[in-house]
Amino acid sequence: MKKLILAEKPSVARNIADATGAVRRNGYYEGETYLITWAFGHLLQLYDARDYDPSMKSWRMEKFPFIPDHFSYKLKTDGRNKEKADAGVVRQIEIIKSLIGRQDVDGIISATDDDREGQIIADELWYYLKPEKPVERLLLNEWTAEEVKRGLNSLRPNETMKSLQDAGFGRQIADWLIGINLTSVATLKSRHGKESRLLNVGRVLMPTLKIIYDRDKEIENFKVTKYYKLIGTFKPGTKRQFEGTYYADDNEKFDKPDALKELAAKIEGLPARITSKKVTRKKEYAPWLFNLSGLQGQVTSKNRGWTSDKVLKTAQSLYEKKLITYPRTASVVLDESLIDKTRKVLEIHKKECPYEDEIRFHTSKRVFDSKKVESHSAIIPTYLVPGKLSADEQIVYDTIRNRFLAQFMPVAEAEDTELKLRMLNGPDSEAAEYLDIPGYFMAKGKVQIREGWKKIEGIDSKDTQLPNVSEGETADLKKTEVKEVERKPPKPHTEKTLLRVMETCGRKVEEKDDQEMMMAILSGFSIGTPATRAETIKKLKTAGYIRAKGKSLTCTDLGKRMVETFPARELFDLEYTGRLEKTLSDIEKKKHTREEFLSLITDFVKNSVEKIKNDPVFGGSSEKPPLHTEPVGICPECGAPVMETDKAFGCSGWKKGCHFAVWKNDYFITSLGKKVTWEMVKILLEHGKVGFHGCVSKKGNRFSAYFYYEKDPETGRYKWRLEFIPLRGKEK
Repeated sequence: MKKLILAEKPSVARNIADATGAVRRNGYYEGETYLITWAFGHLLQLYDARDYDPSMKSWRMEKFPFIPDHFSYKLKTDGRNKEKADAGVVRQIEIIKSLIGRQDVDGIISATDDDREGQIIADELWYYLKPEKPVERLLLNEWTAEEVKRGLNSLRPNETMKSLQDAGFGRQIADWLIGINLTSVATLKSRHGKESRLLNVGRVLMPTLKIIYDRDKEIENFKVTKYYKLIGTFKPGTKRQFEGTYYADDNEKFDKPDALKELAAKIEGLPARITSKKVTRKKEYAPWLFNLSGLQGQVTSKNRGWTSDKVLKTAQSLYEKKLITYPRTASVVLDESLIDKTRKVLEIHKKECPYEDEIRFHTSKRVFDSKKVESHSAIIPTYLVPGKLSADEQIVYDTIRNRFLAQFMPVAEAEDTELKLRMLNGPDSEAAEYLDIPGYFMAKGKVQIREGWKKIEGIDSKDTQLPNVSEGETADLKKTEVKEVERKPPKPHTEKTLLRVMETCGRKVEEKDDQEMMMAILSGFSIGTPATRAETIKKLKTAGYIRAKGKSLTCTDLGKRMVETFPARELFDLEYTGRLEKTLSDIEKKKHTREEFLSLITDFVKNSVEKIKNDPVFGGSSEKPPLHTEPVGICPECGAPVMETDKAFGCSGWKKGCHFAVWKNDYFITSLGKKVTWEMVKILLEHGKVGFHGCVSKKGNRFSAYFYYEKDPETGRYKWRLEFIPLRGKEK
């Protein structure tokens, strides 16, 4: 007899087939002991509202809130035609169904990813197909042949995964209830006001938008202020000179320069005595191994054009090629059961490292700590050495491998030196007394004594060396300078900083607070999961709530309005969203039930729908200026007047077949941080071109250019052509 194995994707099915000696058939693999087939992620989806009630095909406000008595599944629909099932899904479901029904199959093995989402990808199918044969669960962290064989010898009954299943189905149903009800009602309400587009509302989407909005507001409300510092340049005898900063009451920042200027004049030409010398040798440990958010942050911050979604997809590809362990993890350490396996992996990969002689295996708690592993260990390479990788795969793989090797390199060490100097009252340094001023000068230096792991991570340590002086020595003050320093506003969020805030649910955890950060992550109190955060950022862009300029993320006008006026305020509360995510995590740990969670969500949806319906501000009358009634110009295509409409500046001769139009939401123009306005189109039609200063490219570079709107002779469509203008002084 044989067992049927269901993998999450064809590539994973192939890995299992390679490990078990199975050969390819039509839609599955077959070996002596196992049949192996696959899903394509979710083959099923929850019913749409109209599947429960045909009258829901058209949205009407009185139909909401819509809460089904039970939830059912159907085959995933075609991407272009929602009325029919996807043909590939239908075919694969039939293959799975026929394999389950084979007489020589006496059991089923779920081999989907070992997480909440992977669990329900398979369980949806068993719920839908209702097989009468027992189902077991294969739980793996990587797809190497060795791990597959080990896993197949340690299966567990699928019933033991019920808590993970409950969390997965609870999340799925909750997001359906919130998305269907609040998106529909918000869109209906807004159609009578400012917006005619779909307003996407989601449990994770809204608080993530709020994070970006809050940072934008911080920047907007930031008031530029200045402070002043007094810098002294000292020369100790024949030794080289160095700089020190003046402190009073342990503070080096002063609101006004006048007192510092008076002090500088008073101490000019006088010597100072070194009253203390403090040398501290510090150990600098390698950063933690990567979880998914850490990997996404590292790659997006170091490489132009990368998004967190791209990092996830690339890491997933490496995982399916058996080159790295499971990427959708929140953990930054390894389970202690992996000690022997990790030693083997290290022995293989250190041979490819130019610092092989410095690498030493160890079992430090910074690498192995079972108490700090949530479901999956941190991401590391497997024992397989890759062949040819794509350029993107190489970037992500090298990042993971280098961080892994760094854990076993020597700890970096640096020597920090602090010199405290007090001014003397005369040139005779032996007899002179300390000058009667309230403060002192402080000089700080740092020297990297041992680079250690920094060599692998490619971190250049910047040394600030001080001369070799001793306590009691004197140094002449050669010059002083009062420096004006402008306090800078906070920077816009990048995907790296946004992922970190989502991971810790907005808690202000500094990079150095490693333990606090780790416990915040492992508690489950977060916004989304490692697997969903990249998709959330992508959805915010697609929904038109945020835009990317280079690496910076900022709110659009639509995003700002959603945060400021959307009535279901709980969705923007990071604490509220964090509690929901923690409840899902607690369901996995059997601390809460799915029923309790969904009861909470149902009440929230009912209350929120009523708030949206009755809110006097959200979806109110349009604040847009009235449309211009006079022509903006003459159509270059047919000579008819070009008029303004809600969505475009278009030719009035459209009934005669002229399709000339400049769309207000033109993606090319808006992607450069500019708008299509009446004045802009007027200039364009009069002069054949329009100039823009301060355009921002996708890479964040600023430029100026003339824009020409020209017809493509091959396609007959109009498109933009740029003629760059040399940058002026301030723009450079």
